Amino acid sequence: MAAETRPAAPPPKLPPLREVIAAHGLQASKALGQNFLLDEQLLDRIAAIPGPLKEQPAFEVGPGPGGLTRAILRAGAKLVAVERDHRCLPALAELDQAFPGQLRVISGDAMEVDARAEAGESAHIIANLPYNVGTALLIGWLSAEWSPLPWWSSLTLMFQMEVAERIVAQPGGDHYGRLAVLSQWRSDARIAMKVHRSAFTPPPKVMSAVVHITPKPAPEGVQLKHLERLTAAAFGQRRKMLRQSLKGLPGALDALGAVGIDPQRRAETVSVEEFVEVARVLGGL
Repeated sequence: MAAETRPAAPPPKLPPLREVIAAHGLQASKALGQNFLLDEQLLDRIAAIPGPLKEQPAFEVGPGPGGLTRAILRAGAKLVAVERDHRCLPALAELDQAFPGQLRVISGDAMEVDARAEAGESAHIIANLPYNVGTALLIGWLSAEWSPLPWWSSLTLMFQMEVAERIVAQPGGDHYGRLAVLSQWRSDARIAMKVHRSAFTPPPKVMSAVVHITPKPAPEGVQLKHLERLTAAAFGQRRKMLRQSLKGLPGALDALGAVGIDPQRRAETVSVEEFVEVARVLGGL
């Protein structure tokens, strides 16, 4: 006789986020780069971007009053959230009680927390990032050790639209630069969702977008340090020809020649794959 399968317990009924914010006297802090999202359907859509999260490790930065947090928990993840705003901790403690065993809140600065040690291997990082530290956190995660993949499974991150466009940019446009190369040389990056400024409280001055990044094995024979030096020099003087912008980087012009790239081109025309090829040669010189 087949074992009886019990239906999954329904998610706990939670008060509207506006009530939580009012009850705890919370206001978004400009100094902390906070903008709260209150639309629960939108938050559930963001939490669905990484794919099924049931029993999966997840990591969130800057949960604030817990809007995205509750969406991630509803999806069934085992979540570690880092919050530096002490005012928000009581609201997050209520979520800990509503989802027993699923949430652990760290009171601290995400720039100083070892996300890998706290969240564990293969964690999905999902966050409405504070605008003032978002890019720095992203670069830290993209610069992680790859062997053959990084410790995280995916990045699902809210950015200002301009930053999102820089992450996914293709050669030939003004948005294309170092951040695009760093995001794409061993990862796939896409804009998964655009979010209107009116969805936030208070509304920011600019539009936002959710970027989804999934890692892939790094190209063989290429070290991040060589790619970083190469793109720093190339895009540091992006309007100049490569023969000018790269002349101060030892071996760079020889590497260009070895790959067959015309030194009269500008950095913004060089594809991610071409930068990878030049960095591979540069590392072998």
